[in-house]
Amino acid sequence: MSGDDPHVHVTATVPSDDAAVRNVLASTFGLAGDLPGVVTTGCGPRVPYAATSARPDRVACLPCREHARREHLRSADEVERLSGLPGSAISPAQGRLASAPHRDLAGRFSEA
Repeated sequence: MSGDDPHVHVTATVPSDDAAVRNVLASTFGLAGDLPGVVTTGCGPRVPYAATSARPDRVACLPCREHARREHLRSADEVERLSGLPGSAISPAQGRLASAPHRDLAGRFSEA
């Protein structure tokens, strides 16, 4: 981990949002786990969690932007694919609605 990296990155686990999960657990059960101090980024190195963002307008690392774009498209495709399976809890139309935010974010990460 280098302390002189000026870029804002995305976590390697994008689109999962550890902070959002932590907030749900805290509001539901009154539990508040600690966020990690250091995380692996989409481009590979480990950096302080505070040096990452899920917002496209804040991510300056180009390899991380490409990683986030690919992962959001993968998530959108997976939601749509699973929604069309027999016995799925959501319809294909609902799957398309659920995948739309991921496709939107993927497009925003493509913009430089």
